[in-house]
Amino acid sequence: MKLFQKILVPLDGSEHSIKALDVAIQIAKRFRGKITLVHVYSVVAVPSMVPEPSVAAAGVPVMVPIDISKVIDATRKVGLRILDDGAQRAKAEKVEVETLLEEGHTVEEIIRVAKEGNFELIVVGARGISRIKQMFLGSVSEGVMHHVACPVLVVR
Repeated sequence: MKLFQKILVPLDGSEHSIKALDVAIQIAKRFRGKITLVHVYSVVAVPSMVPEPSVAAAGVPVMVPIDISKVIDATRKVGLRILDDGAQRAKAEKVEVETLLEEGHTVEEIIRVAKEGNFELIVVGARGISRIKQMFLGSVSEGVMHHVACPVLVVR
């Protein structure tokens, strides 16, 4: 039985996720495995004021559809760049790689992708968010570790 043929690496562009990718590349090379990079983005509507108060009650925040699409487009482009940079890093080491761009809650999407893809290992950075955000949102690595069946390697 070969181990670690399918390795999932969540990337968020942080230094920790890049370190995780570097470790995953070494594991993939050792076991002749394939890496799948996943970036999860979420779009949070940022309120903007309507130019004419008569259209809506004064001070009521609303989001115009064009603004939402611009935010989504910009967020997707950043995610695609992160994935492309990661893929180039793996390809430079002659490791087979594929990329996935997902929208949603980071931990939930990583868990879903891991389960649906039957991954044998997840290699994740220890911290991709600030300590303050972590207190409110929880750690991605922590959330993933408790909800997947495969081993999770947390890289600091």
